[in-house]
Amino acid sequence: MKECFMKEALRLAYESAQEGEVPVGAVVVLGDEIVGRGRNRRETGKNALAHAELEAIDEACRKLGGWRLWQCDMFVTLEPCPMCTGAIINSRIKKLVYGASDYKAGSCGSVVNLFDLPYNHRPEVVSGFMQEECSAILTDFFRELRNKKKT
Repeated sequence: MKECFMKEALRLAYESAQEGEVPVGAVVVLGDEIVGRGRNRRETGKNALAHAELEAIDEACRKLGGWRLWQCDMFVTLEPCPMCTGAIINSRIKKLVYGASDYKAGSCGSVVNLFDLPYNHRPEVVSGFMQEECSAILTDFFRELRNKKKT
């Protein structure tokens, strides 16, 4: 497993945090090359679809010239939600690697596992990769947000 890919996803998550966004970052990788990057931009974009995974998949599809990402892996700092899990299935991502579990909306095992349903594609899943680093950025972000609301 390549730590450098999750570190790039974390860098993107930090960018989101600095803009007041929930810090989530994602990269799509083909071999040893990042072909798609994404970060959470729901607040700044005023768009419910502006999730890190969707941005990364969109960029990878445009760069590679097709919607089937069957040779690609995705690294994301937070367990994908139902919408992003569906996009991973539909884009045929080969392997999903995520850091922090999401016990409120995680759809790769925490709340539900959409990959267990009889869809036409099931990626390999690695959970908890660099979990401490991925969880820490979220914990710090929400702690800071709560402290700002108190003042």
